[in-house]
Amino acid sequence: MKAMILAAGRGERLRPLTEKIPKALVEAGGKPLIGWHLERLAASGLREVVINVSHLAGQIVDALGDGARYGVRIAWSREPEPLETAGGIANAQRLLGAEPFLLVNGDVYCEYDFSSLFNIKLENSLAHLVLIPNPPHHPKGDFTLERGVVGNAPAPRYTYSGIAVMSPALVAGVPAGEKAPLAPLLRAAAEQERITGELYAGLWQDVGTAERLAELRAHLGSDHSSNHADR
Repeated sequence: MKAMILAAGRGERLRPLTEKIPKALVEAGGKPLIGWHLERLAASGLREVVINVSHLAGQIVDALGDGARYGVRIAWSREPEPLETAGGIANAQRLLGAEPFLLVNGDVYCEYDFSSLFNIKLENSLAHLVLIPNPPHHPKGDFTLERGVVGNAPAPRYTYSGIAVMSPALVAGVPAGEKAPLAPLLRAAAEQERITGELYAGLWQDVGTAERLAELRAHLGSDHSSNHADR
């Protein structure tokens, strides 16, 4: 199985920090956010990683190179302008291949064991989502989960963690190079009961805002001032 890390976004809500450093390279716990993902992917046994880049792409490529120091091989999917999630996946399809792949949002910190997803068989499903209890900033959640099937019922709802096993068929209708969000595709597939899922109750932190980044740094024991890119 290959993995794709989403790292093309501009990180608008983290400005002005992300005007000079891409969100994927913002540090917490003494490491860039994307470095935590790469280390955990390598520890799980996964070796092939596709990363999409756009905003300040050169910094990410220069920092990670071919991935050797993390124990992985990185293939880069470049986007002249960010294509949103589904657009980014479709644009990277030539690198991902025809088999289901592991998808990871680059702007979250999570201690989930990626190896537990390697044996997921999608069969007639289009995706398998890792859901989490709703965090304070997203109290209404995204999906329901009943007997391992993800749905759109009113309650109880959970939040999509940004971690999934995904079939390329989910984005088959998105032309390469075009912008397209992922959420509508997931909701349509959920309506057809073509998404499975699981609930993860371990440590997870979205770092989409300065406040949530500060929370993560405090949790990991990272001094906010230690990141030279903040100054």
